[in-house]
Amino acid sequence: MQPTGSPQRPQWTYLGPEGTFTEQAAQALASGESLAPQLIPATDLSAAVAAVRSGSVQRAVVPLENSVEGAVALAQDELIHGGDLQIYGEAYVAVRFELLVRPGTDAAQVRRIGSHPHGHAQVRDYLAAHFPQAEAVVTTSTAAAAQAVAAGELDAAAAAAIAGRRNGLTALAGDIGLSSDAVTRFALVGSPGPVPPPSGNDRTSLVAHVPNQPGTLLAVLAEIADRGVNLTRLESRPTREVMGEYLFLLDADGHVDQPAMAATVAALRGRGSLFRFLGSYPKADRR
Repeated sequence: MQPTGSPQRPQWTYLGPEGTFTEQAAQALASGESLAPQLIPATDLSAAVAAVRSGSVQRAVVPLENSVEGAVALAQDELIHGGDLQIYGEAYVAVRFELLVRPGTDAAQVRRIGSHPHGHAQVRDYLAAHFPQAEAVVTTSTAAAAQAVAAGELDAAAAAAIAGRRNGLTALAGDIGLSSDAVTRFALVGSPGPVPPPSGNDRTSLVAHVPNQPGTLLAVLAEIADRGVNLTRLESRPTREVMGEYLFLLDADGHVDQPAMAATVAALRGRGSLFRFLGSYPKADRR
């Protein structure tokens, strides 16, 4: 119970259930808060974002991209479509998969293996080599796959070690992903508000829209390059309105309070190309 007169703890949600890589990211981001937030698992990524938009929680932690599999399309679409969101921070989590089973299960008994779509993509080579006949079952998260194994609904799960510990599972094999150095980048998102002050090592995220005409995207990129701003990511997503028309998500080094970035944002706004400002926030890689 909250002591009388004490500050109310903020509530954050994340892609659940407990034991996901997203929970690890949420814990890392929460550790930097002066008042520790209450972490609440959400059933899926869209539910986590919807909780922010409804005001029932202050922040949501969602996966943005993986160093092996690339962008998380659903997270990008949530940032583009629906009510405005803002990114307030980010975290990198090392992603290492174990093949989790109920105690006493041997390899010959593994016929159905569950994981999140990005999880399956990162363990496909291992499964093809060692379990070529097994059915790959898609679950809402890696932790949900581990829960399904514990419940007897699946034979194995490709998930994090923490999911195995929380569900009483054991590992048939460890580090089964395509890369032992795989990392997922997570974002702390909330409703639009004051931008965190510059930390000296920041990232700015934007969504740009350009007409489907020759040279229009190049002109937007030139506004960035001509001011010496380092563009670190450029992803396209459909507008959902017209076939062949796209919105572009951009990440760049720097903070909107710095002259070069401020001038870039102003130039894009002046061109009518700034579809959404997603925020300036401290980078997680510290480079």
